[in-house]
Amino acid sequence: MSKVEDFLTKAEEQEIIEAIRLAEQNTSGEIRVHLEKTTDKEPLERAREVFRFLKMNETKQQNGVLFYVAVDDRKFSILGDKGIDIAVPDNFWDSVKNSVITAFKDGNYTQGLKEGILETGAKLKQYFPYQKDDKNELPDSISLS
Repeated sequence: MSKVEDFLTKAEEQEIIEAIRLAEQNTSGEIRVHLEKTTDKEPLERAREVFRFLKMNETKQQNGVLFYVAVDDRKFSILGDKGIDIAVPDNFWDSVKNSVITAFKDGNYTQGLKEGILETGAKLKQYFPYQKDDKNELPDSISLS
Protein backbone atom coordinates (compact mmCIF):
# COMPACT_ATOMS: atom_id res chain seq x y z
CA MET A 1 0.00 0.00 0.00
CA SER A 2 1.49 3.33 -0.98
CA LYS A 3 -0.48 5.80 1.15
CA VAL A 4 -2.83 5.46 4.08
CA GLU A 5 -5.26 7.71 2.20
CA ASP A 6 -5.67 4.91 -0.35
CA PHE A 7 -6.81 2.37 2.24
CA LEU A 8 -10.46 3.39 1.86
CA THR A 9 -12.28 4.94 -1.05
CA LYS A 10 -14.23 8.16 -0.46
CA ALA A 11 -17.45 6.12 -0.57
CA GLU A 12 -16.10 3.67 2.03
CA GLU A 13 -15.05 6.57 4.26
CA GLN A 14 -18.59 7.94 4.04
CA GLU A 15 -20.04 4.52 4.95
CA ILE A 16 -17.87 4.43 8.08
CA ILE A 17 -18.74 8.01 9.03
CA GLU A 18 -22.42 7.16 8.61
CA ALA A 19 -21.94 4.10 10.85
CA ILE A 20 -20.42 6.39 13.51
CA ARG A 21 -23.41 8.74 13.25
CA LEU A 22 -25.86 5.84 13.54
CA ALA A 23 -24.00 4.30 16.48
CA GLU A 24 -23.89 7.61 18.31
CA GLN A 25 -27.68 7.91 18.02
CA ASN A 26 -27.87 5.09 20.58
CA THR A 27 -25.28 6.32 23.05
CA SER A 28 -23.62 9.38 24.51
CA GLY A 29 -20.33 7.61 23.73
CA GLU A 30 -18.02 9.22 21.18
CA ILE A 31 -16.52 7.00 18.47
CA ARG A 32 -13.54 7.79 16.26
CA VAL A 33 -11.54 5.87 13.66
CA HIS A 34 -7.84 6.54 13.14
CA LEU A 35 -5.78 5.12 10.28
CA GLU A 36 -2.04 5.30 9.84
CA LYS A 37 0.39 3.55 7.57
CA THR A 38 2.54 1.81 10.14
CA THR A 39 3.67 1.73 13.74
CA ASP A 40 6.62 0.21 15.52
CA LYS A 41 4.63 0.02 18.76
CA GLU A 42 2.07 -2.42 20.04
CA PRO A 43 -1.32 -1.36 18.63
CA LEU A 44 -2.89 -0.70 22.03
CA GLU A 45 0.07 1.43 23.11
CA ARG A 46 -0.09 3.45 19.90
CA ALA A 47 -3.88 3.74 20.23
CA ARG A 48 -3.38 5.32 23.67
CA GLU A 49 -1.06 7.95 22.15
CA VAL A 50 -3.49 8.71 19.33
CA PHE A 51 -6.39 8.83 21.80
CA ARG A 52 -4.68 11.62 23.75
CA PHE A 53 -3.51 13.39 20.58
CA LEU A 54 -7.11 13.49 19.31
CA LYS A 55 -8.20 14.80 22.74
CA MET A 56 -10.57 11.89 23.12
CA ASN A 57 -9.76 11.80 26.83
CA GLU A 58 -11.50 15.17 27.25
CA THR A 59 -15.11 14.07 26.76
CA LYS A 60 -17.51 14.96 29.57
CA GLN A 61 -18.32 11.36 30.54
CA GLN A 62 -14.91 9.95 29.56
CA ASN A 63 -16.70 7.63 27.14
CA GLY A 64 -14.71 7.94 23.93
CA VAL A 65 -13.87 4.89 21.82
CA LEU A 66 -11.04 4.69 19.30
CA PHE A 67 -10.81 2.17 16.48
CA TYR A 68 -7.09 2.25 15.61
CA VAL A 69 -5.67 0.65 12.43
CA ALA A 70 -2.04 0.55 11.28
CA VAL A 71 -2.83 -0.26 7.66
CA ASP A 72 0.42 -1.71 6.28
CA ASP A 73 1.21 -3.57 9.51
CA ARG A 74 -2.29 -5.03 9.69
CA LYS A 75 -2.50 -4.04 13.34
CA PHE A 76 -5.78 -3.15 15.00
CA SER A 77 -6.93 -2.09 18.45
CA ILE A 78 -10.04 -0.77 20.17
CA LEU A 79 -9.55 1.59 23.09
CA GLY A 80 -12.25 2.91 25.40
CA ASP A 81 -11.74 5.78 27.83
CA LYS A 82 -11.63 5.27 31.60
CA GLY A 83 -15.32 6.08 32.07
CA ILE A 84 -16.14 3.07 29.93
CA ASP A 85 -13.54 0.85 31.59
CA ILE A 86 -15.07 1.58 35.01
CA ALA A 87 -18.63 0.82 33.85
CA VAL A 88 -18.31 -2.28 31.66
CA PRO A 89 -17.21 -5.89 32.30
CA ASP A 90 -13.65 -6.97 31.45
CA ASN A 91 -14.69 -8.88 28.32
CA PHE A 92 -16.80 -5.99 26.98
CA TRP A 93 -14.71 -5.46 23.83
CA ASP A 94 -14.15 -9.13 22.93
CA SER A 95 -17.11 -9.58 20.57
CA VAL A 96 -16.48 -6.23 18.87
CA LYS A 97 -12.80 -7.02 18.39
CA ASN A 98 -13.58 -10.50 17.07
CA SER A 99 -16.14 -9.18 14.56
CA VAL A 100 -13.69 -6.61 13.22
CA ILE A 101 -10.74 -9.01 13.02
CA THR A 102 -12.83 -11.70 11.29
CA ALA A 103 -13.89 -9.24 8.59
CA PHE A 104 -10.34 -7.86 8.28
CA LYS A 105 -8.93 -11.38 7.73
CA ASP A 106 -11.28 -11.69 4.75
CA GLY A 107 -10.13 -8.31 3.40
CA ASN A 108 -13.44 -6.65 4.31
CA TYR A 109 -12.01 -3.61 6.10
CA THR A 110 -14.93 -1.27 5.61
CA GLN A 111 -17.46 -3.90 6.65
CA GLY A 112 -15.39 -4.84 9.69
CA LEU A 113 -15.15 -1.25 10.89
CA LYS A 114 -18.84 -0.60 10.25
CA GLU A 115 -19.92 -3.73 12.13
CA GLY A 116 -17.60 -2.95 15.03
CA ILE A 117 -18.78 0.65 15.25
CA LEU A 118 -22.47 -0.28 15.15
CA GLU A 119 -21.98 -3.03 17.73
CA THR A 120 -20.11 -0.56 19.94
CA GLY A 121 -23.01 1.89 19.80
CA ALA A 122 -25.49 -0.84 20.66
CA LYS A 123 -23.38 -2.17 23.55
CA LEU A 124 -22.60 1.27 24.99
CA LYS A 125 -26.31 2.16 25.00
CA GLN A 126 -26.76 0.07 28.16
CA TYR A 127 -24.08 2.02 30.06
CA PHE A 128 -24.14 5.40 28.33
CA PRO A 129 -27.59 5.90 26.78
CA TYR A 130 -28.19 8.79 24.42
CA GLN A 131 -29.58 11.85 26.19
CA LYS A 132 -31.68 14.59 24.57
CA ASP A 133 -29.11 17.22 25.46
CA ASP A 134 -26.09 15.21 24.21
CA LYS A 135 -23.58 17.17 22.17
CA ASN A 136 -21.33 15.57 19.60
CA GLU A 137 -18.07 16.29 21.41
CA LEU A 138 -15.73 14.78 18.81
CA PRO A 139 -15.76 14.87 15.00
CA ASP A 140 -17.13 11.82 13.23
CA SER A 141 -14.52 12.07 10.49
CA ILE A 142 -11.76 9.51 10.09
CA SER A 143 -8.39 10.81 11.22
CA LEU A 144 -5.22 9.94 9.33
CA SER A 145 -1.54 10.18 10.11
